Amino acid sequence: MTEPTFRKPHEGRTIAVVGDVYRFLATGDDTNGKYAMWEAIVPPGGGPPPHIHSREEESFYILEGEITFTVGEQKIVATAGAFANMPVGSLHSFKNETDKTARMILSVAPAGLEKMFFEVGVPLEEGSKDALPPTKEEIEKLLAVAPNYGVEIRAPGH
Repeated sequence: MTEPTFRKPHEGRTIAVVGDVYRFLATGDDTNGKYAMWEAIVPPGGGPPPHIHSREEESFYILEGEITFTVGEQKIVATAGAFANMPVGSLHSFKNETDKTARMILSVAPAGLEKMFFEVGVPLEEGSKDALPPTKEEIEKLLAVAPNYGVEIRAPGH
């Protein structure tokens, strides 16, 4: 049995993943592997390329700003208060197409995907809100590691 988890504002392991900032609220270690949850700070232009998860459902709750989701060929603009769930096997991506930073809560069930982010991410101080733009090396590392976690990235040129 695990202990209850409490995170104060700005607490939680914080990493930069290809330009976005992720603050982990709950990991599989906290939830007996049932789910993982993190806050994502997505700067203008931020967000991952189209990808498919073969293991987990992924959900998004927009706290601030605006995120454009692409699901297959469909584009959906989500603003604060909007929720989206991507079932296992769905081709999707999200992007901040505005000039203001967006913030959202992401969760995956079951847990495990957070380990991919820990492997490829750049550690930041707790409470950090900004990340440097991703380097070519960071992007290449993510593309190389993702298949180990059941994630297929459909990046241009790959």
